[in-house]
Amino acid sequence: MASIFTRIINREIPSHIVAEDERYIAFLDINPLTIGHTLVVSKKEVDYLFDLDDDILAGMNVFSKKVAIAIKKAVPCVRIGVEVIGLEVPHAHVHLIPMNRTEDLNFMRPKLKPTKEELTEVAERIRKAF
Repeated sequence: MASIFTRIINREIPSHIVAEDERYIAFLDINPLTIGHTLVVSKKEVDYLFDLDDDILAGMNVFSKKVAIAIKKAVPCVRIGVEVIGLEVPHAHVHLIPMNRTEDLNFMRPKLKPTKEELTEVAERIRKAF
């Protein structure tokens, strides 16, 4: 069965896509740690990040950098944190999280519950910055 991320890639599930190319897609986390929290996903469905082919993994880092630069332009923050956890969805991905303090990267904190309108607005700002 396809992962939820593959279903997003295939447009079977709605999402707030902020960037995309032939190998990667970036979309907002719907339960973010901070506003602008974005997932960067390989379009090739592989469970574990370090099982990706070297060229896909390297390209994912370059794509993530471009997305992070756009997020930083669109969301006031000190920097963009990067987290790789990969246990919640069996599909290689990284979290790009706008941060102002170290605690912003703590996945044990309660997640935010932004409205659809808030997600739409921040996605548009990131897309414009991309």
